[in-house]
Amino acid sequence: MTDSQQAIQTAGRGNAGSPLPFRDTHAVYGRMSRFLHWTIAVLVLYQFVGMGLRLIFDKQPWLSPFVAFHQPVGTILFVLIVIRALWAWSNRKNRPTHGHHFWGRAASLGHAALYVVMLAVPTIALLRAYGNDRVFAPFGFTIFPAQEPPIGWMVNLGGLLHGELGWLLAILVAGHIVMVGVHESMWRDGTLARMLGRKGRAG
Repeated sequence: MTDSQQAIQTAGRGNAGSPLPFRDTHAVYGRMSRFLHWTIAVLVLYQFVGMGLRLIFDKQPWLSPFVAFHQPVGTILFVLIVIRALWAWSNRKNRPTHGHHFWGRAASLGHAALYVVMLAVPTIALLRAYGNDRVFAPFGFTIFPAQEPPIGWMVNLGGLLHGELGWLLAILVAGHIVMVGVHESMWRDGTLARMLGRKGRAG
């Protein structure tokens, strides 16, 4: 049995009836981490679905809700991802551990890559918006004024990398989901329980 499994089972025996903590513990992710995780997951899925449908069907009128809300959702995602990264850092000594074996280190590297790309995608889009010759007002008020002339390197960087990094993010998210399935179906180490509220269940 791994250290993380023992921590989950110990927490379950000692705190079976206690409410889920706000901050993370060594056994489970707290309410704040779960809120950020699942909110970001839903919004990222919305972006992927919209862009995937646009790639398949091109510019169709029925896709307008996805197109119209792409920038507002992306801006909200940027804010949430920054908050999530800061929250994860502030809880770094209390979070459930991946372990120090090969798969644990691989999981840590995978999560780090996911954070980096997840933050890079909206950051590059916002750089492009800042350098553009059009006003950036995703919520009806100006965030970035139009640049005259536009800042070429910002616009070009966004055009070059935003979409490509978006698909890289999709691959990383798919790999993340697959590995959660491996944890649950093969290793049965309670990984999903740490983020779904089933305190103390190790599988």
